[in-house]
Amino acid sequence: MTRYALTHVTTYRYGAVVDLASHLLHLTPRAVPGQVVLSSSIALSPPAAHRREGRDHFGNGVTWLSVEAPHDSLRVTLEAEVEVAFPPPPPDAATPPWEAVRDAAVTPAGWDAVEFALPSPHAPADPGAGAYAAASFPPGRPVLAGLRDLASRIRRDFAFMPGVTTISTPVGQVLSQRAGVCQDFAHLMIAGLRALGLPARYCSGYVRTRPPPGEPRRQGADQSHAWVGCWLGPGLGWVDLDPTNDLVVSDEHLLLGWGRDYADVSPVKGILLGGGRQVLEVSVDLLPA
Repeated sequence: MTRYALTHVTTYRYGAVVDLASHLLHLTPRAVPGQVVLSSSIALSPPAAHRREGRDHFGNGVTWLSVEAPHDSLRVTLEAEVEVAFPPPPPDAATPPWEAVRDAAVTPAGWDAVEFALPSPHAPADPGAGAYAAASFPPGRPVLAGLRDLASRIRRDFAFMPGVTTISTPVGQVLSQRAGVCQDFAHLMIAGLRALGLPARYCSGYVRTRPPPGEPRRQGADQSHAWVGCWLGPGLGWVDLDPTNDLVVSDEHLLLGWGRDYADVSPVKGILLGGGRQVLEVSVDLLPA
């Protein structure tokens, strides 16, 4: 098990004074099998007048807060210490054919997975993404073998290129330009799987800033990262794959939470009275403690 020290600083600088702001934060690391949260704190500058902690529909930790003093900048700082060692997946051949997983999702046994087989705004069941994904899923192929192949193809076929997309860039455009960032590749993989009827969820978190000795630097480090949770059926549950780096998630990722797509687990979002134009700065360090 690897212990990490995490620091995530989000700073907004506003072109005009913000008189009142209400924010929703998905910045609490999630305690799940394979991830132990030893400590976690969120600091705000200026301080919040009201603050409440809770859980969202997916069970993720959520912080609601309001800032009532006039301010021209906002800084949100997450500091956490987390131990990570996600269990390895079963052998590919021990997983069921992908068609069986697809069919199980719409039975009572798939009650907790079926909503992730449905389209969502950022990850619709896009026909082009479905056709791209289908090449990894010939008839009868074990579902994990298909998932690994799809993640590998995305890593091979698409260039990691910050600045060529925004969070609102459609999956179809990402597919045609063959470039984007981790959010785009996660949405593409999810959309392709959903087009085939396979449940897939968007995972938000981080990948370690410095890779193990001798390993290449991970794409998407030093910022929030995204990957894909894939359902293997009612008997095996979920496994996470990172198509940006062609990895099965094990001990290099730290999970904040999951949802249908980015909009469900955006780290910071809010409603402002005032503010005008804004500049966003994000800094992330995820280092072995």
